[in-house]
Amino acid sequence: MNRLKFIALKELYHILRDPRSLLIVFLMPVMMTFLYGYAINLDVEDVVIAVVDQDRTDESRELVDRFYNSAYFSRPENETSLTDPEALLRSTEAAAVLLIKPGFGRAVERGDKFYLSLMVDGSDNALSAAVQSYANQVLLQFLKDRLPAGYILPGIQLSLQVKYNPDLKSSHFFVPGLVAIILIMISALLTSITIAREKETGTMEQLLTAPVKTHDILLGKLIPYIVIAFLDGTLILVFAKLVFGVPFIGSHLLLLLFGFIYVTTSLSIGILISAAVNTQQLAMMFALTLTMLPSVMLSGFIFPIKNMPFVLQALSHIVPARYFLTIIRGIMLKGAGLGVFIGQGAMLVLLMVIFLFIAVKSFNRGTA
Repeated sequence: MNRLKFIALKELYHILRDPRSLLIVFLMPVMMTFLYGYAINLDVEDVVIAVVDQDRTDESRELVDRFYNSAYFSRPENETSLTDPEALLRSTEAAAVLLIKPGFGRAVERGDKFYLSLMVDGSDNALSAAVQSYANQVLLQFLKDRLPAGYILPGIQLSLQVKYNPDLKSSHFFVPGLVAIILIMISALLTSITIAREKETGTMEQLLTAPVKTHDILLGKLIPYIVIAFLDGTLILVFAKLVFGVPFIGSHLLLLLFGFIYVTTSLSIGILISAAVNTQQLAMMFALTLTMLPSVMLSGFIFPIKNMPFVLQALSHIVPARYFLTIIRGIMLKGAGLGVFIGQGAMLVLLMVIFLFIAVKSFNRGTA
């Protein structure tokens, strides 16, 4: 019994002497509870819908007001183009476009049959189903409120067009997102482990005393993992195409460009972690905690960011996967071009520069 007691006490002392392990043990449950509790929100609210009113009658204007005054929909930031309303779907500025063609007002008055065109972004299958349901509710209530009791509803219906994912396959939504999640996890994990391994084995001192500069060491270690990350990403995309039938409509070169920026940003996170820890075990725990959880929960991979509390929405701005998710889904499913992703690309470049700068500074301090 005494021997068991001494062994347990010895192990307890080992645990207490490693505060960073304790930090992971107690911080991870708190983080997961906080993020899962607030970020998981399956309600679809405040959907951005663009309305093109070609009828311009009192009835059509009232219907437009009904959509925007409901709890379901909101206006896009930019005016809807009459020549290319689908451009808002490609740019992700709107989740749906409602087209009211001439003759709507007359059809409401006479009770004639009439179809309203509703184009929905099918790259998010859950959102597209909710948009159709909400739009039908708004239209039905509009028609009911205009008719006296006992009258039959006019034959006005929504003609649904699901863009980019007409079959509403969930794999088309999730698989491109998996590329972003896996890339950031693999990149940060491998980079943090390889430098921590040098520290553990004592070979880091040999590298630092060699006639090379610090940035040469870092670049030399990063280049192989950039290649590995791209091979991983390519493997996932090929698997997605062959097994799940996920389309790739856009430019491969454009995705390669943004992928390079994203991978470099992810690798710099690994360097940051490696500068803070000295063992591979801690590096692995920190890398998984700081990349997987925020990337899955705060990037829009599963749950809409705009439905989260303000604090989590603000925190999501420093999650690289948030921007790359929009880019890879837009390129693969919609065939969107460079101009659509200027904002997301600029944020990725900014994060890359900031993370690299801090990573190099931290690495220099850690090896000084």
